[in-house]
Amino acid sequence: MRAPGPVGRSAEDVDEAVFDVVETIPPGRVSTYGAIGRLVGVGPRRVARALAGGGAAVPWHRVVRADGTAAEPVRVRQLALLAGEGVPLRGSRVDLAAVGWPEEC
Repeated sequence: MRAPGPVGRSAEDVDEAVFDVVETIPPGRVSTYGAIGRLVGVGPRRVARALAGGGAAVPWHRVVRADGTAAEPVRVRQLALLAGEGVPLRGSRVDLAAVGWPEEC
């Protein structure tokens, strides 16, 4: 699953592509900004921007940094939501080897 790159797409189209992919992350699984970006054809910061700007309607909490950590502004809430889904944590990091999505995450 890979969408065309951002060339020729509006910011809204890129945001929607990010939201579409994030909606497919199953409960109890977690992806990274970079993995979502590769699927959509944008960089990880663009994924973060889309989720920060309008991702409340999708399971934004299932997207973390490449090292398994949550972004500081949402860390407590995100880790609580993930724990509620049974996502294994090692301290304050998600165990991506156990629950990364897609598997090459």
